[in-house]
Amino acid sequence: MAIRSRIFRYSLNMLLVAGIMFFAAGAVSAAGKSSTPIRIEADRMVSQEQTNSVLFTGHVDARQGDLVIRTDEMTVLYAKDKTGKGRSGSGKVRKLLCKGNVEITKGDWLGTGKRMEYLAAERKIILSGGAKAWQGKNMVAGKTITYYLDEGRSVVEQNKQTGGRVEAVIHPESDAR
Repeated sequence: MAIRSRIFRYSLNMLLVAGIMFFAAGAVSAAGKSSTPIRIEADRMVSQEQTNSVLFTGHVDARQGDLVIRTDEMTVLYAKDKTGKGRSGSGKVRKLLCKGNVEITKGDWLGTGKRMEYLAAERKIILSGGAKAWQGKNMVAGKTITYYLDEGRSVVEQNKQTGGRVEAVIHPESDAR
């Protein structure tokens, strides 16, 4: 029973990690309810009205409070408004892509991978490319970690072609931090 309880708590914690990824996407889209300012720094920013996108490249660092996303490249794709225009109309994020050395942190939470994708219409977040998530010493890893926001469930998958497996390391509560 103690192992089942630990697995449940660990699964709940992993859902919170995925929740952090969601709030990260919300932070970048400015759709979050927090009044804490969002600060994005990068070596370069390119706004493209034709594609309704903003591209941040080079040492991207996005912050809202103690939530931090670091990556090599971040693209924010906006939905078109009813007139067919992009960001100036609705300002709603359609998709958020982070590529290259993705790292998401909040307190003792950490998620890493080569790519992070937030799909607003499907309400899901995908961390891929050697995806790993930690809380303290507890860790889960796989090829991809997908979090379904509306369902409150996450799926960790491994590369079926290489025969790899999903990995979870769970430490007893007294030693977890």
